[in-house]
Amino acid sequence: MTERSLDVICLGRATVDLYGQQSGGRLEDMQTFAKYVGGSSANVAVGLARLGARASMLTRVGDEQMGTFVREALATAGVDVTHVRTAPGRLTGLVVLGIAARDQYPHIFFRENCADMALDATDVDESHIASSRLLAITGTHLSTPTTAAAVHRAVGYARRHGTRVVLDVDYRPVLWGLAAAGDGANRYVASSVVTAAVAELLPSCDLVVGTEEEIRIAGGAADTDVAVANIRAAGQATIVVKRGAAGCTVLPHVGTPVDVQGFPVEVFNTLGAGDAFLAGFLHALLQDGDWNTCARIGNACGALAVSRHGCAPALPSAIELSDFLGRDVTPRQPDRDSRLHHLHVATTTRRPRSDLYVLAFDHRRQLEQLAASCGLPADRIRVFKGLVADAVDRVADRLPQADRLGVIVDDRYGEEVLARMTRAGRWTGRAIEVPGSRPVEFESRENCGLQLLGWPAKHVVKCLVFYHPDDALPLRLAQERRITGLWRDTVRLERELLLEVIVTNCGHPVDDTTVARSMQRFYNLGVRPAWWKLEPPTRDAWPRIVDAIEANDPHCNGVLLLGLDAPEHVLGASFEVAAPVRQCRGFAVGRSIFGAAARDWMRHAIDDAAVVDDIATRYRRLIDLWRSQRP
Repeated sequence: MTERSLDVICLGRATVDLYGQQSGGRLEDMQTFAKYVGGSSANVAVGLARLGARASMLTRVGDEQMGTFVREALATAGVDVTHVRTAPGRLTGLVVLGIAARDQYPHIFFRENCADMALDATDVDESHIASSRLLAITGTHLSTPTTAAAVHRAVGYARRHGTRVVLDVDYRPVLWGLAAAGDGANRYVASSVVTAAVAELLPSCDLVVGTEEEIRIAGGAADTDVAVANIRAAGQATIVVKRGAAGCTVLPHVGTPVDVQGFPVEVFNTLGAGDAFLAGFLHALLQDGDWNTCARIGNACGALAVSRHGCAPALPSAIELSDFLGRDVTPRQPDRDSRLHHLHVATTTRRPRSDLYVLAFDHRRQLEQLAASCGLPADRIRVFKGLVADAVDRVADRLPQADRLGVIVDDRYGEEVLARMTRAGRWTGRAIEVPGSRPVEFESRENCGLQLLGWPAKHVVKCLVFYHPDDALPLRLAQERRITGLWRDTVRLERELLLEVIVTNCGHPVDDTTVARSMQRFYNLGVRPAWWKLEPPTRDAWPRIVDAIEANDPHCNGVLLLGLDAPEHVLGASFEVAAPVRQCRGFAVGRSIFGAAARDWMRHAIDDAAVVDDIATRYRRLIDLWRSQRP
């Protein structure tokens, strides 16, 4: 294929999926739902981007919150959204669905006058189509004259510029008005109208993909073999018949059919499996894979998807796919395989980050003690934390790389600040531990998972543990049980964990191996935090820390340095040691920045404005100090 700036353009549905979180029951009885980007075209685009393809989306979304969500979710996954148009006056499509049984997936399409069906021919840019190696379209967009015109224009441009055309039949009778509104699970209703609409496009297609039911509707016959023959007679397309757990059959226009078996995995959710298959198939095709390879990659992606909740979020990354295919024995439950699950989370939900400059002001006990010593009520701590947030905003306004700023805040006195920082888009860590507890306890005495359910999804769970690998066995085991339990909750809810480990002041000698031994112990227990927050290591301790990360979790975001109220020159010396270390990604410092201002303010020595000035100055100075040391 000719080298182009894009690999694939996906034209079609982009919606929001609301997935019931209670499986095994009626949709009527489901109480909570997970929100994902959805729509077959959007799913395929996400799947391709995760596998490393340069994928672009051509669709419309509403000028409202759900439209913003779809646009942001696609962009976060690595999909080009420059041609995701806005449809004024229309709402983004919505699907409510559930998992009742392994073969029952009730769902309702809320797509009356929806945004993606407002796509028209004027949205199709010839240069955009010409820039791509493949154009992937879905049959749903043949269901109205307006969207069909957009499809035909895009296909016309594709033929003009040598862009190969892929048709995913994607037949949903309800979206053609052929099934009742609540019958979204119905996958086949014979219709000459649908067959005629697809037939008009077939001569322009290079690849036609569908289930057996979809091939029948495309070929206008109740018998699959007859339908295949009709499709072949209409053009030169290779036909791919998806057969679920049995794998797939590739029928080249000229040549021997290729049957490739699927992977023997336990099915949890088949919705989205076809989109996963197509993403994998096209990815391999773009790598000039033969039909057998394309089918195998497609089947593997489908197998991983069917083991998980959701559609787009279930799609694998290239790293995860490689691990799955490299196994001597296929795991029957991929989502319960700890290594695969970690690779999935680490490579699909974590985003590569630049260095972070974090102002940590989740301090509670120290500020309570300070307020008490000054005769102030604890409520004044809330006011002070608001001033710290003002200082963060001031630095952000004057820093070219403001996206690197972050905060760590607590619920007890920082709830308003948390909401404010979240709305501003700051990287936000949220403290969960009881200050000073050893063994570690959590602020909420209830189940941590229930607590985390109420947090914004982007909040990073920060937990401080005073831990030494030579602690007495009962203490060590108690701490480890609580941290592993918290880790399981964060994994289940797809939250990042920042584990702060302080080894000093635990009553045991500390040397250059202590931190690395502590980290290794948690790794041995299966805990793989997205972030580590550590006391500044010595020059000789760093190689051991790096080795622990690389050996156990090379996808870890890295280490943030804490401050422990150290003066600036001491922090500067630790920055000099840490800055050359690739796995060190910045700092998360608190009292070294705000400590003096807190003491003076609570003693009425300075006013609010002086607090903001002092903290902003110290914070910016520390940022500059780190940047000056960074190679």
